[in-house]
Amino acid sequence: MTSARLRGPHSEEVFAMGATVRQEALERLRVLVGEWVVEAEFPGQTVGAAGRSVFEWALDGQFLVQRTEAPNPAPDSTSIVSVEPETGAYTQHYFDSRGVVRLYAMTFDGEVWQLLREEEDFSPLSFRQRFTGRLSADGDSIHGVWEQSKDGSAQWETDFGLTYRRSR
Repeated sequence: MTSARLRGPHSEEVFAMGATVRQEALERLRVLVGEWVVEAEFPGQTVGAAGRSVFEWALDGQFLVQRTEAPNPAPDSTSIVSVEPETGAYTQHYFDSRGVVRLYAMTFDGEVWQLLREEEDFSPLSFRQRFTGRLSADGDSIHGVWEQSKDGSAQWETDFGLTYRRSR
């Protein structure tokens, strides 16, 4: 039994509304599904070898999984995107080959994809992080940038650019 069903006389309506919000949030992610070539652009360096990232549905379409194979020195990673049923808010659960585990608050409106980590979670918060990427009009590329803010300052500094190009 879900918590939405325990709320009172209108619990079925609340549950149905939550399911609709959740389904709409999952549907927005559909454009990300597929295989992508990923290129990181570090300040002062030429573009190096490309990586590969695959987005696919898991557990009957309830979660979006992203698996990324990155060229050295970047780590390979797996991320799982979940949706809060009642609000449609996204959370990205991140795991990488270094053993790093992080939680990012995520937004995606079908065009702009944002990840934000401002609180300590499974690893210490030695710096805040955010990613902002924009999906192209044809849906075949995402151009974004990772930024960081050290010492809790309000100033964000570019860490590196990240471009996804759909390969299938």
